[in-house]
Amino acid sequence: MKKLRLYLETSVISYLDQPERGDLYMDSHRLWDRLKAGKYDSVVSDVAVIEIARCNEQKRNTLFNYLGQIEYTTVKVTGDEQALKIAGCFINFGILKQTSFIDCQHIAAAITSGCDVIVSWNFGHIVNHKTMMGVKAVTALEGYDDILIYTPSTIVGGDEDDT
Repeated sequence: MKKLRLYLETSVISYLDQPERGDLYMDSHRLWDRLKAGKYDSVVSDVAVIEIARCNEQKRNTLFNYLGQIEYTTVKVTGDEQALKIAGCFINFGILKQTSFIDCQHIAAAITSGCDVIVSWNFGHIVNHKTMMGVKAVTALEGYDDILIYTPSTIVGGDEDDT
């Protein structure tokens, strides 16, 4: 069976360092354990790396240390005309607003790099019905494969290996 190719949006990485988030923190770590074990192919964009680099020094170091624990492919959004075109579609079609352009770039990076799933805790802009339907429309319109949007809890839930 082919491994799922997961796009890791910044919130998933960030929640690894937020124990106050309870179950979200725990499920981020459960996912991370699976990533370290090589159960999925992981993708991170340069946009996520830039967002992490903007954190305070302690958080930045912690998050980059977590990234160092897994194998992942880095995909480029900045300067990638196709990814920026796709990101623009989410604004032009009224799916998201210009103020959420970074989130649009995350979605576009996942689409153009052939990911199966976008993994995110961003309920406001990514993990919600409007965005999911918009992503479905944009991928169909632009000739890309459909992509799913899940939280880490959805990915790790029901895994019989998790006891």
